[in-house]
Amino acid sequence: MGKNFALIGAAGYVAPRHIKAIAETGNHLVAAADPHDAVGVLDRFALDVPYFSEIERFDRHLEKVRRGSESERVHYVTICSPNYLHDAHIRMALRAGAHAICEKPLVINPWNLDALAELERETGRSVYTVLQLRRLPVLRDLKSRLDRLAGDQRLSVSLRYITARGPWYHRSWKGSEERSGGLCLNIGIHLFDLLLWLFGSVHEATVFERSNTRAVGHLELDRASVLWQLSVNADDLPFQAVPGSKTSFRSLCIEGEEVEFTQGLTELHTEVYQATLAGKGCGIEQARPSVELVHRIRTSELARPEHPLAVDFVRQLEQ
Repeated sequence: MGKNFALIGAAGYVAPRHIKAIAETGNHLVAAADPHDAVGVLDRFALDVPYFSEIERFDRHLEKVRRGSESERVHYVTICSPNYLHDAHIRMALRAGAHAICEKPLVINPWNLDALAELERETGRSVYTVLQLRRLPVLRDLKSRLDRLAGDQRLSVSLRYITARGPWYHRSWKGSEERSGGLCLNIGIHLFDLLLWLFGSVHEATVFERSNTRAVGHLELDRASVLWQLSVNADDLPFQAVPGSKTSFRSLCIEGEEVEFTQGLTELHTEVYQATLAGKGCGIEQARPSVELVHRIRTSELARPEHPLAVDFVRQLEQ
């Protein structure tokens, strides 16, 4: 018998992946909420899912079924809402007696993690997040190879992620620093988590450029020196953007060798759910390092543009 799931943010871009993962792991979606009523995606999987456009009524429903039978109660709440609401929706889930599975970033500010950890202890429920790049086979193999390297061996790494966005992006909550956490959090959080997972803790973080469309910086990690670039500007793509088919570019280069990890990224949520339900999901402490790093990047003073590392990275990009 599967578990009962409720979902917040059913009209969002990423919600279909979660709904599909819930179904493919043999579980049941028993409630959904979103202030926007474009939630026809629910009918792809079931025709009897109660839908709430008001979060207060959704909260009341969770409380009602919590007091009902075990077959009715919600065991997990999946959270796909805008970043600035994650913290509040996680709290709602835990107080309703459910575990929370929250899209990244888990929170915008790192100090909120401590409060959520305290609520975990109070309720006996757990908070999980979605760090699906850790499930990608090519990256898991890469981590195994890196873990076998000599402890004092340091690598030269560059990471670029450009994903073109139109004017809508900057008019939506995603383009708001207050509501999304900005470019490095909304677009880059899973990539910074990947870097820390692969190469270890942060010793130094330098930011050369930071705007609402582009960020560039340098990291000194345990096992690597990393130059990174994030952008939603189509002009930064190394090719002509083709709307609908060719708008993103990902590059992870280690000691001059390119690591291809663009395939299969949209199919990993089911694996994340399988691991979470088996007690092997990523929780608050796994999410903490990248949240803390991005907060540091967001709030640090910019280094001078003529910094030698910045100049070197720009030269690489121009080649």
